Order: sequence, then C-alpha cells, then structure tokens
Amino acid sequence: MSNIIHWSPSRATGSVGPVYILSMAAGFYLPGLAPVSFCEPGKDQVPDCKSTIELFVNRLDSVESVLPYEYTAFDFCSEKKMKRPSENLGQVLFGERIEPSPYKFEFKKPAMCQKVCTQTYDTNSPPDKAKLDFLKKGMLLNYQHHWIVDNMPVTWCYDVEDGQKFCNPGFPIGCYVTEAGRPKDACVVNSNFNEKDAFYIFNHVDITIHYHIVEHEQLGARLVAAKIEPKSPDCTGGPKFLKKKQTGVFNIPYTYSINFVEDKNIRWASRWDYILESMPHTNIQWFSIMNSLVIVLFLSGMVAMIMLRTLHKDIARYNQMDSVEDAQEEFGWKLVHGDVFRPPRKGMLLSVFLGSGTQIFIMTFVTLFFACLGFLSPANRGALMTCAVVLWVLLGTPAGYVAARLYKSFGGEKWKTNVLLTAFLCPGVVFADFFVMNLILWGEGSSAAIPFGTLVAILALWFCISVPLTFIGAYFGFKKTGIEHPVRTNQIPRQVPEQSFYTKPFPGIIMGGILPFGCIFIQLFFILNSIWSHQMYYMFGFLFLVFIILVITCSEATILLCYFHLCAEDYHWQWRSFLTSGFTAVYFLVYAVHYFFSKLQITGLASTILYFGYTMIMALIFFLFTGSIGFFACFWFVTKIYSVVKVD
Repeated sequence: MSNIIHWSPSRATGSVGPVYILSMAAGFYLPGLAPVSFCEPGKDQVPDCKSTIELFVNRLDSVESVLPYEYTAFDFCSEKKMKRPSENLGQVLFGERIEPSPYKFEFKKPAMCQKVCTQTYDTNSPPDKAKLDFLKKGMLLNYQHHWIVDNMPVTWCYDVEDGQKFCNPGFPIGCYVTEAGRPKDACVVNSNFNEKDAFYIFNHVDITIHYHIVEHEQLGARLVAAKIEPKSPDCTGGPKFLKKKQTGVFNIPYTYSINFVEDKNIRWASRWDYILESMPHTNIQWFSIMNSLVIVLFLSGMVAMIMLRTLHKDIARYNQMDSVEDAQEEFGWKLVHGDVFRPPRKGMLLSVFLGSGTQIFIMTFVTLFFACLGFLSPANRGALMTCAVVLWVLLGTPAGYVAARLYKSFGGEKWKTNVLLTAFLCPGVVFADFFVMNLILWGEGSSAAIPFGTLVAILALWFCISVPLTFIGAYFGFKKTGIEHPVRTNQIPRQVPEQSFYTKPFPGIIMGGILPFGCIFIQLFFILNSIWSHQMYYMFGFLFLVFIILVITCSEATILLCYFHLCAEDYHWQWRSFLTSGFTAVYFLVYAVHYFFSKLQITGLASTILYFGYTMIMALIFFLFTGSIGFFACFWFVTKIYSVVKVD
C-alpha cells in the first residue's frame, strides 16, 4: 500500500478563513510522499500511473468491546499470496493490522455481482462451529469493517436526523434481530430484516469510487472518495440470514459490485473533508471549544489581575518599612522568608516526579506542534503515537537533568538512587500496567496485543536509549552548582500556625484542580470518543490552544493558592503546588468513570479491565504533567517575590 499523506491545513489546525482558501489552492506534501495517479488499462499511460486499484483491510473493532480483532479472525475471504504492508510503531501500539484483500478493481471498469469466495460451515464440525459462533458474536457486538483504498477509508454514508448524512469510516459485518422481532444496530435500515432471532450477514457490498481528473497537468485521475453500501443478498435472492440455533451446512457467498463516478468538485487535497464535515457534534464542538476558551481566558485574566494588584500593594508596603517595630507588627508571607526554601519532605520522590513530568510536558508540546502543522493527521496512520514514543525516548536527558538539579537543591546526596528512580520508577509503572493489559489482549486473541518482538523493541528503546540519556542529564544536573535562593534558610524551622479550613492542604488541593479541568473537559470528551468510540480526531489546532490555556490555568490557580498559604504563614508549598494542579488528574479519572457508565456500551469483564487499565496510565501521565506545571509556576513565583522585597 502506498504510504501517502496529504492534509488540508484547515483540518489539521481547526481554523477557517484564509488558511483554508490557500490550502484549497495549493497542497503541501511531505518529502518523498505524493498522490497516486490512476489510468484506464490499455489507454495511453501517464508515467507512474496505475490501472489496478488495491483494497486493503484493517482490524475490526466495536463500540461495545475494547477488543479489536484482525480481519482473518472472522474467516472472511482473504488474500494469502500478497505480502502485508509494513506497519510503524504507532500502528502496532494501536492494534492496527493492515492486510491485502482479494478485492481488486480495474480503474473505470464497473462490475456487477462479482464473486470473491464462498465460505462453508458445517455445525457438526467443531472448528466450523467455532468459526460460525465467533462470526455471530461479532454481529451481536456490532463489529465494524475498516477498508482502505488509496490510503483513505472506505466510508458507509447514511441519513441521520434533520436530513443530514453521516459518513462512517467503517461498516458492520452484520446485525441481529432479537427473539421479540426488534432489529438491533444496522438491521433498522432495512425493513426486510424481519426474521426473528436471526443474524443478517452483509455478504455483498456496492462500492462507488469517486475520482477527479487532473486535466491541465496531464497526471491522470486521482481517487477522492470511496463509498460502500453493505447489503445482505447473495446476488440471486433475498437477505442472507442465519438462525441463532441453526444446524447443518451453511454457505456464505461474498460478492461485490463496483462503480466509478467522476467528481469535478472534490480535489485530492480535500478528499477527507466530506468525512470530517459529516461527523456528529462537529458544530457543537466548535462552539463549545470557543466558549470554553473565552471563559477560561476571562477567569485567567481575573486571577492575573488580582495577583498583580495584591502583590504590588504588598511589595510596596513591605519596602516602605524602616523600623524593626513595623516589621514585627506585620504578618503574612514575609514572615516565612527564612523557611520558604526549606527542603520538602520526600524530596527524592518529588524530584523524580518533576523530572518525569518535564519529559512528558516537552513531549506533549512538540507532538501537538507537529500535529498542528499537519504531519500527524489521521491520513498518516500511527504517526501520532510513533512521534510521542520517539520523543519520550529522546527526552531522557531533560528528565535526568531536572530531577538531579532539584534533588541537589533539596540537599539530597543519594544521587545514584535519584537517577535510577528517574529512569525506572514512572516508566516502570506505566510499562507494568501496559504489560498486564497486553497479557489480557493476548489471552483474548485480540489484534491489539503487542507482538513479543515489538515488546522487546520497546524495552530496547527504554534501556538502550532513554536510560543512558537520563544518566547523561543527571550527570550534568549534579555537576552544576545548586540553585541559589534569594533568601537564607533558618536553622530552626518556624512553627506553622493553626490554619483555617480553606488554607488547609486537602481543601486547597481539591479546589485547585477545578479550573484546569473546566478548561479541558470538552476536549476530553472528544478525545475519549476518538479512543473508545473510534471516531476521528482532527482538531489539533484547538487542542494545542487548549494545551496552552491548560498550562496558564494550572500556573495561575496554583500560584493563587500558594500566595494564600504563604499569607497564612504555611511555607510547605513544594508538594502542595505539585498536588494542587496534579489533582486535575483525579477529576479526569472521575470523568473517565462517568464516561464509561454513561456514554459507552462496553460489555464483558476483559473489556472493562482494559478500559480502566489504560485509563490509569493516562491519569498517571496527566498527573505528572499537570503537577510539574504547578510546581515550576510556584517555584518561579516564590523566587520572584522573595527576591524583590527587602529581607533582613
């Protein structure tokens, strides 16, 4: 399969206007990648012009199960002679398994009721019965085909409410009518599916390929859309159904019809647009994201204004003090200047968390930046995950440096333990969770199970690249002198006075995560939809804006609460600042639980364990990411205010 990627900048960034107009006028191509031209067989051939259209098949998945399966697991017609395309690391981690298929077409040559193969099952044969039962289970759970033509999805377009048309980049393998005669899932689209307690198999497909002829450049034709309509006849009779308790020999003939339509309006540069524009809630998403951004920006402005005005008055008042008596009458954050830089408890663990959080922050920023440029669009399958993993591996040096530098500033001396924990603690927890989930996938025979060779490759990347880079970063971190603080630390710790309810640690931490979560929960809904409901996510521009707003909001909310605690003469700000913004991950976890029970239809113990297992990985990564933002924001704030006031 040709590895093609072209992405309209308007779709990659989620913006409209001049950028979109320019993208329609001229496309951009990644180096070495270009569109494929097709010509009629036997006609004057354009150089590098193909006449055969190959159809590839991907894994099958369902919104009712977390377990995807390979195409061959359902005993469909398969192509065993051709070599399957190579897959990148991201595709393997996401469980994509692209294979060649026996469906092949000649460009601009329509065909009717072409037979592909016939699968025969004898229920008296245990292997055949097992295959047939697995096929029934797939129809019962509404598993979806995912076919690919010229690196674009073959879509099933059907009418929804308000006269809209939804184009799904997949189509079901069949559907089920219950014993009460109630059609489930795709069976509702055909009134002829009226046999009770029966499985209807979509063994025939009508395929329509739309193409656009590049007349002025003499480049042949380019495919701009591939649409499919699944049906359940065998080209000779009515619907093909299978009774739930049927016995004996059962034949399933697989057939197809193909038609070609010239489309002068859709260009190759914007051939994904019809899929994205038909996605549900797209307009709601645009409005909700803009509304969320406006609210968060307004609240952030208020926090910044309060902080600036309050601090300006405090600093001016403290700098005007001339007598010791005046200083003794004062109270607030200046009184704890001799303890504010006192090393925190469990400084080793905090420094390790901050090193890993820095690694995740830089990885996320760079990945989203490349996604905004269109390099990691859905057209380039697996690129997003591949980019994130490679960046994480290469960013071991900043993780080791930050952890070592902070640990040294905390007065720590066990540098070997620090660098080992930085290299192995958080990545080890993630890998252990991931490995347990992979064991479950192996046991279920899912295509999402990572092969043993890929697991060895991931371990090699971790141990042979990331760990040495972490050691190098830690070496330079310990080699540098410690961080110089603007005030000296007293030898005897100051007693923290009795705190009011809202300045106690736990209430402050709970309140601190509300605003950052409010900034992301709309995007979070669509991200979870893309992961668990198999919907395309393409608004990386808005996601990058939300990322920036999240960083600002975490910083400001944590600084505000830190200031209140210092005014209450509580100088234990290090862990509190980390946990205040890190508590956003707890809200994320609660929302993920709500999403599971209210939005998903997942059934089965294995799928439930997999959902929460992977959710725990995401929550841990998010905890380290947001916690590090809060700590460094407070570190900058505390250093700044104690360096501009007169401290004797």
